[in-house]
Amino acid sequence: MKSIKLFFYLVIFTTIAYAQQIPDKEDQIAAAVQAAPEEFRSSATVLGYDKKGDLITLRKGTNAMICLADDPSKDGFSAAAYHKDLEPFMARGRELRAEGKSHGEIFEIREQEAKNGTLKMPERGATLHILFGNNAKYNRETKKVENAIYRYVVYIPWATTESTGLPTSPSMMGGPWIMDAGTHRAHIMINPPAQ
Repeated sequence: MKSIKLFFYLVIFTTIAYAQQIPDKEDQIAAAVQAAPEEFRSSATVLGYDKKGDLITLRKGTNAMICLADDPSKDGFSAAAYHKDLEPFMARGRELRAEGKSHGEIFEIREQEAKNGTLKMPERGATLHILFGNNAKYNRETKKVENAIYRYVVYIPWATTESTGLPTSPSMMGGPWIMDAGTHRAHIMINPPAQ
């Protein structure tokens, strides 16, 4: 009986501690939209976390941008903003991760689903913007994300080096290159030169 009570209290304590580390809705929105270009921030949809740690829609937007708040259960900071045409791809990835699938399994499952048409991929290029860093953090007083690195990629499913003229690795610091060429996940990587 004592061990059951101890387990019960441990669950309650862990739940309360986790809930306390999740930023409030307004702070999550303020931090997440900083991953998006300025012109999209005020009208973007924002996905973030409730007090239980479940991903929810914090704000329904009116433009084509979706922002994803930093996951407080993970070290460092990482917020993303992406075109709505990427949402089926992103949502499927989150679903498969929740099922415990590995990175490789997720790739293979989405590859097959994209090929057979059950996973809708963007018909034209769609951009993902990422604001991240191991030492990055959101400052509640200034309402700014500090010490973060900015990266963006352009998803162009099935694109190759031949169809884009891009190399498969950077040819110069900050130069664009194509990753996962020829697959559903083909995307142009554009990293800041300071990395």
